[in-house]
Amino acid sequence: MSAEKNLSIAHLWFEAFNAHNLEKLLSLYDEEAEHFSPKLKLRHPETKGLVSGKEALRSWWQDAFDRLPTLHYIVTSLTSNSDRVFMEYIRTVANEDDMLVAEVLEIKDSRIIASRVYHG
Repeated sequence: MSAEKNLSIAHLWFEAFNAHNLEKLLSLYDEEAEHFSPKLKLRHPETKGLVSGKEALRSWWQDAFDRLPTLHYIVTSLTSNSDRVFMEYIRTVANEDDMLVAEVLEIKDSRIIASRVYHG
């Protein structure tokens, strides 16, 4: 994969996430993709912050979209290479403080195979 193609996947990711379009978001992921997030660890400690597979991703994001209808990400920086994209963004939710976030998408054969979230 080229760095440019991976960058285009990141742009599609933000577009789908900010539209709360779960199906479009999930279409970017491999069936067995893994996702790690500190928020996931807080809300569901039994996961230790890690979920695997599209159904687990669907459940996690559907819950987030339902609980936080104003959830929106503002991109501040994207850096890509042949197998990953490093994304920096601001997480905004009405009546909450903004949060600085970094996330890495690992990409193989045009599908996200893993994502890891880091909070600033």
